[in-house]
Amino acid sequence: MRLINNMSTIAEYPSSERRSNRVVKIAVIGGSGVGKTALVVRFLTKRFIGDYERNAGNLYSREVQLDGEQVAIQVQDTPGVELNVNGLSYTDHVTSSIQWADAVVMVYSVTDHRSFDLIGQLHQLVSCNHADRSTLPPIILLANKADLLHVRRVDVQQGPLLASALGCSFYEVSASEDSQVHGAFHRLCRELAEHRPSCVLSPHPAAGPEKRRSPLIPRPKSPNMQDLKRRFKQVLSAKVRTVTSV
Repeated sequence: MRLINNMSTIAEYPSSERRSNRVVKIAVIGGSGVGKTALVVRFLTKRFIGDYERNAGNLYSREVQLDGEQVAIQVQDTPGVELNVNGLSYTDHVTSSIQWADAVVMVYSVTDHRSFDLIGQLHQLVSCNHADRSTLPPIILLANKADLLHVRRVDVQQGPLLASALGCSFYEVSASEDSQVHGAFHRLCRELAEHRPSCVLSPHPAAGPEKRRSPLIPRPKSPNMQDLKRRFKQVLSAKVRTVTSV
């Protein structure tokens, strides 16, 4: 795993070090202390470290094999979002991360009901700040710290019900025990690899970024060849009639 930066500006994976021609960009958002960094590190390194610098907002990267293809994974950790009397409180880094990402992971802790209460508004924040506002990017909802049953504050049924209402996949996980963490992130990466051609990088950087396509909107169909043949015959017939009349 490589730490690209911990700045407010999101860096791209260095092209000189990238061996793959596909990149998947994921933003991880949620309240403070829900274990976002622990989940990211667990996914990319299969390790758990109990103590992290809170609200660092780091960008992590690693190249992995996904269904036999080499894929560059970029995961943007973000500072924690808070809820106060005026609504959500968050930094510009959170919104820039959402706009940058191809997919979003929303996280709450089963030991903190306030972090669960944030999810609906975080989902709305993603909708308002993503580049393609007509459709949402792929989103999964993770309920972290599932191993801490003795201090659970969010009922086991609340997460799946909320995810269903928001139209996203749901996993109850534990970063400390690697319970489904890897599977949740891989499902998101696989969905992007299958449905988002924008994840394929142009071999010529000067060509500029490709326009994103929504996974809900199919690619434009190729031209109808029968229709093209019909039009060609009409043009030929018109020319024949013109020559005959002359």
